[in-house]
Amino acid sequence: MASIAPTISRVSKTSTRLNYARFARTFLGVAGSAAIATYFYDNYKNNHNNQNNNNNKGSKSNKALLSLFGGASAGNVKIAKVPEGKTQEDYQKVYNDIATKIDENLEFDHNDGFYGQLVRLAWHTSGTYDKSNNSGGSYGGTMIFSPEEFDPENAGLQVGRAFLAEFQVKYPWISRGDLWTLAGVCAVQECGGPKIEWGPGRVDDNTGAHVPENGRMPDASKDGKYVRKIFDRQGFNERETVALIGAHVLGRCHRHNSGYDGPWGPSFNQFTNNFYTMLLGNWHVKNWSGKKQYEDDETNEFMMLPTDMSLKEEPYFLKYVKMYAKDQDLFFKDFSKAFAKLLSNGVQYPSGSKPFTFKTLDEQDDS
Repeated sequence: MASIAPTISRVSKTSTRLNYARFARTFLGVAGSAAIATYFYDNYKNNHNNQNNNNNKGSKSNKALLSLFGGASAGNVKIAKVPEGKTQEDYQKVYNDIATKIDENLEFDHNDGFYGQLVRLAWHTSGTYDKSNNSGGSYGGTMIFSPEEFDPENAGLQVGRAFLAEFQVKYPWISRGDLWTLAGVCAVQECGGPKIEWGPGRVDDNTGAHVPENGRMPDASKDGKYVRKIFDRQGFNERETVALIGAHVLGRCHRHNSGYDGPWGPSFNQFTNNFYTMLLGNWHVKNWSGKKQYEDDETNEFMMLPTDMSLKEEPYFLKYVKMYAKDQDLFFKDFSKAFAKLLSNGVQYPSGSKPFTFKTLDEQDDS
């Protein structure tokens, strides 16, 4: 089935904005091979490790916020530190460059583009959070270290990290955690999704001292009770859980990464409530040699994971699936809040600070 065309289509404003994107495409080619992606990623990691001291020197801290952590251990105190002199305008420039590069690669991966890839990267770098001890989460940008880098649930995310590597070089003051989560915000907004509030100031852990153990990311083969438990560990209720899983509308699974294969529906490059309308349709277990997954009765072109199917098998999830299937505006509203919470879990912001909301490229074109 043909893809739904993205809602954004534009000619880039200046050649300057595209220099870095063109540089990357020279090496990556169309879609980019795993080998070249690894090349970019390794250079990115080495480059950024040299930036740690400068990052820490040019940061604002607020030690008074330590009292807000309650029982969290000292090692898990994560106070946002914005690089000296950096404002929303600086982060908007990073956003714009990411959005421009996304726009240049709309044909990537069966015309999915990089929307799903970047949302997944932001999700997975944040989804290790544990509310019981404030560990994990996006703060340290620890996915470059073992065992997190090689967590089976993170397979394929080196492509997203490589896609963003050039911006770590162009903007050496931005942390990995900020870059990866900002890219997720950009991806959602640029493919027609809701505005996502986002706060800066994550500080890289360049020692690997605070890498979360594997097993914190959701296992797609499990049931609804498991889903509720693992999202509760991150501080989410049932409604927030269902809203967050709606991001599966973007992109697709790849057998060589996860063992699953295919897109969830025809809206794989546009943010809509299509995941829920598809889920409420009729599905059957796919007859193949891979992991257990479901395919739609109507076309056999689309897939659902066991954890997806659990959302309509458990009544405490199903009511929200039905709500979002009927009301896309409500889904957008709830997703926006839940996704912002996911990305900032564990990060403590200075009192009185306000999150940023970024303009899309289309909005800037119209202004």
